[in-house]
Amino acid sequence: MEPILRIVQYSMLPLSDLVRKIRTDLQQSLVEGAELYGKKDGHVQACKVVKVLDEEAGKAQYEVAWRDDAKMNDSAVVGEEDLIHKKLPFGREVLKSYIRKCTYRSLPWVVHHNLASKCGIPTDPPEELKSKISFLNGYIVTNKKRKKNAEGNLGNNKRNRQESDTLANGDESVKYPIDDLLVQPGDDDPVFTDRPSPSREFSTPMDCVGDLLMVWNFCSSFGRMLYLWPFSFEDFEKAMCHKDSNLALIVETHAALFRLLIKDEGDYYRVFQQRKRKPKISLITWTEYLCDFVEMTSISDLTTHIPTIKRGHYGLLDTPIKLRILKELVDRAIATDVVREKLDEYLEERHALAAAKRGEALEEGKKKREAKERLRAVSETNGAVLEPNSDTVENLCNGQNLGNGTIAEKMSSDQNHSLSNGESDHPGGGLREKTKKLLEELERSKEQRKEFLEKEMEKRVIRTNTLGKDRDYNRYWFFRRDGRVFVESSDSSQWGYYNSKEELDALMGSLNPKGERERALKKQLEKHYPRICKELQKRSKDIDQKIGIEDSVVRRSTRVRASPKDNPALAFLKYSNKWKVLMG
Repeated sequence: MEPILRIVQYSMLPLSDLVRKIRTDLQQSLVEGAELYGKKDGHVQACKVVKVLDEEAGKAQYEVAWRDDAKMNDSAVVGEEDLIHKKLPFGREVLKSYIRKCTYRSLPWVVHHNLASKCGIPTDPPEELKSKISFLNGYIVTNKKRKKNAEGNLGNNKRNRQESDTLANGDESVKYPIDDLLVQPGDDDPVFTDRPSPSREFSTPMDCVGDLLMVWNFCSSFGRMLYLWPFSFEDFEKAMCHKDSNLALIVETHAALFRLLIKDEGDYYRVFQQRKRKPKISLITWTEYLCDFVEMTSISDLTTHIPTIKRGHYGLLDTPIKLRILKELVDRAIATDVVREKLDEYLEERHALAAAKRGEALEEGKKKREAKERLRAVSETNGAVLEPNSDTVENLCNGQNLGNGTIAEKMSSDQNHSLSNGESDHPGGGLREKTKKLLEELERSKEQRKEFLEKEMEKRVIRTNTLGKDRDYNRYWFFRRDGRVFVESSDSSQWGYYNSKEELDALMGSLNPKGERERALKKQLEKHYPRICKELQKRSKDIDQKIGIEDSVVRRSTRVRASPKDNPALAFLKYSNKWKVLMG
């Protein structure tokens, strides 16, 4: 993190150029903790950079610890020419997402204060930037942005001061949107609703929620590749907190990730071979693979728990420890060639689907012109003035081809049918009826095609992006497999969620479009509103159904002893990886 954030802090490069610079710098210079390969006694062996030494004769020197059987052995000082660089464990898109998450503004890019302090990143801007930026309410604002609404000579210092006063006082001459922290109440503001407080009912500790969501989202998004049947976030959360050491949901999740690492033939694969483990991972043997992995990480906070796991008491580990092991597994899984190849495949397929959507948009434009010309021709034939209005043309052209015929052929067929039935006595009457039916059919076809393309795009998920940020830099997330809208605080220390359509409406009504962040967030919420509402309503029905089942179980248990697993709240105990059954 630290080397990346040092490059990011106060950089004036566009995002793509910044990512390119970071990747180049990290490839050319090594940092402490970097894992790679080195030449030892004529052989190539895994190692880890322990310390970066001073250059000798213009060449970098490094102290490395040699890794053997997942353990650190003796160390040595080697030159850069004796080290073999590994591919970076992240791609360009992952790095872009990370930069956006760690910064609160761009050009210059500025890292969040708490994160900068934690990593020892300087927060004072360099001298060459001090003339271009200034601070307001503790946040950086570029002077260029302050100047852009000023009239006349932009270089006039007096005007610059007036512009600063204008922004601070909320004068009507401000051109919105501006930075949210600069927005002041105005007379023309609509009535904003009170922002609802998000629910914070989680089974896991609050500082675990973010990592828990990340692990669950990865397993859900790549379930087919992992041969892991999907499970809900609530079930995953309850399973992680449960004290049973051999829960099927937990065992299958770990086993799927182990199989992926073995298939990648990386460090874990070598340990797997050295320990002569069997390919099949079962409820009885899965902790052996787990101990191998924890030992391989050489993370002291985790390796101290190996004896507990070996004694069969994995379930007694604290939830943060269980989650940290899983997160480490997922981090390594993301860096495998198998996942990278799958992401590349998804990316190509998404590009193809996007091209198909653009092609259909062009086709719809052609249909619009065709429909307009045909309607005019039909109106002239019938001797009636039927100038096509915009709604008719728009609706008519937005559909798909019917059968193998074009719109013109369909209209011509309908016209001939109308004339043969004597409908020409009422100019436009039969045509309007036929056009109405045609529009309905075209509209259904259009919606079906649009829904199909969207579903295909969703199947090929590359990453989950935030919906946006509010005035205070809180981030909003929507996971399509959960249905709720999650809220992450700016420092990632607090999480919450909105669970109903009413809360979503209140949230949208509280956003001020005069601010850049809240304007963008509101736009994204409006774009995804139908889908989010659909998922929220579906979730509410499922909850009502579960409550009904729970009540019936309670009533029945007063008469007959019912199995605890019949309770929907304990559904995670009944998890079964159906992919294993399908794959035999």
